[in-house]
Amino acid sequence: LHVDATQAAGKIPIDLRQVPVSLLSISGHKLHAPKGIGALYVRRGTRLNPLFHGGHQERSRRAGTENVAGIVGFGKACELAQERLKNGVMEKITELRDRFEKTLAQKFPWIRINGKENRRLPNTSSISFERLEGEAICLLLGEENICVSTGSACSAGSLEPSHVLKAMGLNAKQARGTVRFSLGFETTQEEINQTINTLEKIIWRLKRTS
Repeated sequence: LHVDATQAAGKIPIDLRQVPVSLLSISGHKLHAPKGIGALYVRRGTRLNPLFHGGHQERSRRAGTENVAGIVGFGKACELAQERLKNGVMEKITELRDRFEKTLAQKFPWIRINGKENRRLPNTSSISFERLEGEAICLLLGEENICVSTGSACSAGSLEPSHVLKAMGLNAKQARGTVRFSLGFETTQEEINQTINTLEKIIWRLKRTS
């Protein structure tokens, strides 16, 4: 069993002694490490064929000179992420996300907050604006220097409805109206307020023209 833990690493605790997986992969840039570096956990006894043949780097699984700078940066990023988890940063992010969603739901009762009743990552808010196009919201927010994505992380940037959201029970129209907001450990309440105010103007603008 291989688990893609890219979105989980640094946001929730991962104890591989408690998770019965054969393989688990992590991408460095999601932890604020340099791009192009990652990690693959291989449980003892799991056999893998080399990705490239040649040298014996990376335990003979990937030949070629190691990205030393990336490895060091990734290691330091993991240390800092672990410290943030211990210091309760994710609890603070959860509070910001919940206030963000609550305020939007009060202003626009017709929106759908995806996964609200389920266990989910603290830093991500997926909201369906069922009467609007998520791509339009994304573009207009981008003009105000607020970066968001449509759909799910797996299909960000695609114009096709996210298969992930459809698997969660959303129809095609709801999926196309979904916007994903991501919070970081440096996100402030002021930035949340700015996003809400900007989003409110955009929604009313789109509703007037739709």
